[in-house]
Amino acid sequence: MSIRFGVSPIAWSNDDMPELGGDTPLDDILREIAALGFEGVELGGRFPREPAELAALLGGHGLDLIGGWYSGALLARDADAEIQALQPHLSLLKALGATAFVFAETSNAVHGERGTPLADTPRLRDDQWAQFGERMTRVADHVQAQGIRFAYHHHLGTVVERAADLEALLRNTGPSVGLTLDTGHAALGGIDPLAVIDAHPGRIAHVHCKDVRREVFASIHERGASFLDGVLAGMFTVPGDGGLDYAAVMRALARIGYAGWIVIEAEQDPALANPRQYAALGLQTLKQEAAKAGLQ
Repeated sequence: MSIRFGVSPIAWSNDDMPELGGDTPLDDILREIAALGFEGVELGGRFPREPAELAALLGGHGLDLIGGWYSGALLARDADAEIQALQPHLSLLKALGATAFVFAETSNAVHGERGTPLADTPRLRDDQWAQFGERMTRVADHVQAQGIRFAYHHHLGTVVERAADLEALLRNTGPSVGLTLDTGHAALGGIDPLAVIDAHPGRIAHVHCKDVRREVFASIHERGASFLDGVLAGMFTVPGDGGLDYAAVMRALARIGYAGWIVIEAEQDPALANPRQYAALGLQTLKQEAAKAGLQ
């Protein structure tokens, strides 16, 4: 598989805050995504979950299903229970030919809680990582055996947020646990995405690209505000409109021979940041830098 460019529908219609774009018809969203030149789209909260219906919907716009977010609870249940719980999601991804199972531990996460400061992000004790990692490896082994790459999503407001968290995750899991490398969450979580790519090339299973406005993020911490407050304030944007060096990111992916989806996922208020215009800028930026890096 070569490089393919996709997008998340979250810029058009936000799953965590339905008031952001929730009245935009799904068919209109997909029509715009296809018109911009994206080849695929990630699963959105408003998408139908019946395989034939979803296939017809996406096929009508010439779009592939890339994969989809799954909210895990491995701190609250064992691997067998998680494997059982994820079957409907896994079956849908398999039926649509998706390649990435995007998993995030959300049993104690705060990123969806408007009233909880981001500073209250949960942390794991040193003695909790081994069990967490063992459970996750078993789940990832199961997903991989079904022909889909398991791609853990480090995320602000969750137990895998900082560089130390990510390293602990990698130390305590097997090679089936790949990563969704999210450049925006990495940068704001104190993780160097270039270092992760270079140090763990075999773990890079999926890539999300969003840019950041660090001054907005700093103000969120200063005010004791939440992750969702940060989204509304504009701490995220698309590649080419923030402070990250996407030329360097594309060169790093080229060095490891990355093949797979590169997805623009930049949650913003669509009333303030026109999704079509911003997605177009993001796609243009990534395609230009990928071409210069020889990433094809």
